[in-house]
Amino acid sequence: MKKEIELVIPPQSINDYQYLHSSAAKKLHLNPEEISAVQTIRRSIDARSKNPVYRVKVIIYINEKPVEIFSKNDFKKVDSNRKVIVIGFGPAGMFASMRLIELGIKPIVLERGKDVQSRRRDLRAIQQEGIVNPDSNYCFGEGGAGTYSDGKLYTRSTKRGDVNRILSLLVQHGAQHDILIDAHPHIGSNKLPKVVENIRTTILEYGGEIKFESRVTDFILSENRIRGVIVNDEYEITGDAVILAVGHSARDIYYLLHKKNIKIEPKPFAMGVRIEHPQSLIDEIQYHSKVRDANLPASSYNLACQVDERGVYSFCMCPGGIIIPASTAPGELVLNGMSVSRRDSPFANSGIVVSVDEKDWIEYREHGVLAGLMFQKEVERIAFEAGGKTQIAPAQRITDFVHGNLSTSLLTSSYIPGTVSAPLHELLPQNIVIGLKKSFLEFDKKMRGYFTEEAQILAAETRTSSPIRIPRDNNSLMHIEIEGLFPSGEGAGYAGGIVSAAIDGERCAESVIKYCY
Repeated sequence: MKKEIELVIPPQSINDYQYLHSSAAKKLHLNPEEISAVQTIRRSIDARSKNPVYRVKVIIYINEKPVEIFSKNDFKKVDSNRKVIVIGFGPAGMFASMRLIELGIKPIVLERGKDVQSRRRDLRAIQQEGIVNPDSNYCFGEGGAGTYSDGKLYTRSTKRGDVNRILSLLVQHGAQHDILIDAHPHIGSNKLPKVVENIRTTILEYGGEIKFESRVTDFILSENRIRGVIVNDEYEITGDAVILAVGHSARDIYYLLHKKNIKIEPKPFAMGVRIEHPQSLIDEIQYHSKVRDANLPASSYNLACQVDERGVYSFCMCPGGIIIPASTAPGELVLNGMSVSRRDSPFANSGIVVSVDEKDWIEYREHGVLAGLMFQKEVERIAFEAGGKTQIAPAQRITDFVHGNLSTSLLTSSYIPGTVSAPLHELLPQNIVIGLKKSFLEFDKKMRGYFTEEAQILAAETRTSSPIRIPRDNNSLMHIEIEGLFPSGEGAGYAGGIVSAAIDGERCAESVIKYCY
């Protein structure tokens, strides 16, 4: 016999199995000896009251052996006669490839960047020397943008696919079991590279093929059907279908699609800044105490409001994290955030972004469907110029930003390339400035102390999502005009984050099977 119940556990006892066991017995009015196991299936923090607690959903096994909640997938060697090209080896591409193998199809993965270890040298170059490698950076390379940016796994895309399946595959490849039960799971940028390496090993072991430093430079088309691709302007690869999973920063792919008259569409997205607070301040606000219990993680937040009919919201919040340069080309400055698994940095950072649409990029209308992308590029250029044409970030205390003053001094920042004082209230597009100014004051009503001289903003946070959508049929998931082309993940405009992109990659793989075989 088993029962599912929720227990309220103080932080100091969250890792005490005997406390969990006795609490379950007490709640069910059972003799503790009758309970053969207490299995945690969900864990979250409730900090609404003065004293934060864990809310733990458990299965109580009464005179019965527990059943493992983690299920392992069995892969089998694929038949190399059937092959599908997968462009991009981020979450969508990785999980599309694994799903193809499960379905007996050989994936041929083309990744413009380097393998996860070799990629580290280029990350060091952008951090320490300001040198941007357009094919190997925080966005491009094995594992995609998520590999070195915290590995947050929370998603609202629960109706699109099996989230637990995605998490179980990650655990199978080396992620900690806690991601299966935490309400807001994350892996950490120090652990994700090994998980990504293990996924690569699985794909290769069971018959897949992965080619690094292989940038797609042209599509091979015949009678509105894609037959293959040209790689590095040198050689062609053909396949039965193509899954396009390039991520939201692969602008050259958007240019290529447009050049080949393959339909793409502009779509709304969001841009703004990265804000940084002391983590201790965010902990004090969220946990109602100046001292955080050792068994509570660095606290996070999720904020949103409407300003003049625009959404303004926090994005990719990184508790105990650092800000990183996520530029993908020389002459631009793009910021993102990341955390290691311990989230033990003294800083908390988050994107605060304002929604933008065709009204904002009307002056770029000569670029047609690429107008929003050009607007995005211009904001990145402005930030680059303001930082002295380096990866140094223009920054401003939020109090000065709201009051329209240049900051005479800046706070210490986690951002390694460094910061320089700049009047962001003048430099950024005014619709974004207005949204940010009003939202900071509004957010302070929800988190007293958020608007403070101890916080500063850095520019620019621009890559929240793709400014382009690659339209596909809702049922077949194939491009609405080109047979055999399956746009997938964030770069196609159909996902936002690791898990949703992974789910979308799997769905595209399954759709390829229906189309081809």
